[in-house]
Amino acid sequence: MKFGLQGIRTLLRSLDHPEQKFPSIHIAGTNGKGSTASMIAAVFTVAGYKTGLYTSPHLIRFNERIRINGKPIPSRTVARLVSVLRPEVEKNACTFFEAVTAIAFKYFAESKVDIAIVETGLGGRLDATNILRPLVSVITTIGLEHTQILGTSITDIAFEKGGIIKKGIPCVTGTKSQRAVQILRNICDQRKSPLVHIHPRGIHAKHFSLQGIVSDFIVAGRKMKNVHVSLAGEHQAMNTSLALNTIEAVIQQSDFNISEQSIRKGLRNIQKYSGLQARLSIVRQNPLVLADVAHNPEAVRTLCSSLRKLRLGKVYMVFGLMEDKDYKQIVKMFNEITQAVFVVEASTDRSRRAAELAKEFRRFEAHVEEFTDVKSGIAEVLRKHDGVPILITGSHFVVGEALAFLRKEKYLTINQ
Repeated sequence: MKFGLQGIRTLLRSLDHPEQKFPSIHIAGTNGKGSTASMIAAVFTVAGYKTGLYTSPHLIRFNERIRINGKPIPSRTVARLVSVLRPEVEKNACTFFEAVTAIAFKYFAESKVDIAIVETGLGGRLDATNILRPLVSVITTIGLEHTQILGTSITDIAFEKGGIIKKGIPCVTGTKSQRAVQILRNICDQRKSPLVHIHPRGIHAKHFSLQGIVSDFIVAGRKMKNVHVSLAGEHQAMNTSLALNTIEAVIQQSDFNISEQSIRKGLRNIQKYSGLQARLSIVRQNPLVLADVAHNPEAVRTLCSSLRKLRLGKVYMVFGLMEDKDYKQIVKMFNEITQAVFVVEASTDRSRRAAELAKEFRRFEAHVEEFTDVKSGIAEVLRKHDGVPILITGSHFVVGEALAFLRKEKYLTINQ
């Protein structure tokens, strides 16, 4: 893994700077990046704009990372752009993520997108996507993750993520930590960038179900009532407020015209217009199978809270993680919402061993079974569920493999 902007600068120079040929919204954060980005993309798409969306990692197919109006980049386009970039990538020893970022920006420029919603890969300040000068910077939440790279304190991580804030460009954030907010405020003051800090007082969540949420929001002093959002989980109310305030910030400083009707329709149909998957999503109805990519303590705490609010009872869980995650804290939280746990290993050498996860669950006297692959765990839970809801969660790799197996699709593993 290599950080810094020199590699991406070299690649984009060779492509005649595609990143300068479309307006963008740049999103960083510990959790909520994918949901918030997809909400914004869905709204712009419904409003009639050709909208690029760049997220990572993918779940099943590489093409999912780069989308326009919810449709993945065609494989033939990937192949063509790889062949164009290969000499520069090899000559400069560029990383996988640098190459993919350059492909995304070139594709968006060639396709003449009206706007691109771009998610950071890791951190912000030294992330390859930070070559952009966006209309708005967004920092969703700030928590302890990737501490071996980003720093061991909230203030360290806030500084890294705050690195996406550009001079004079508004920043929208929903982070709860006062220490983190102060770091972001200091950066914004230095760069003369307005800071919009989303407060829960501007959100009134009214209804939760597996089909989504209904909530009232206050945006720029105006109230939007009974907004239907097609993503389940109480945390999606904050993500929606982030999306709404970001869209408002874009409208205030550009010629984009986004009606309330477009906002409501986009938020009612996020998956349709963005391609988002595995955010407390229903995979099957009978038996009920849910998928969610909660892979760090903050995300797991949020997922557990949402499941309790949905009153599904204790679930059968298929679960696996990567080696760099705080698995002990995660296991303790998940143990409280599960009847039985089927721990699995994704087909990547970064996967934490199922035996290690199983041992930790057994410390809490959990009923646990362990499998060295994902499909065996899925097959077994489908055999034994006895009407209990099934939750597939943890690493994107685990959830992606599980979805591919259930849909009988080919799965592509990339260790990024």
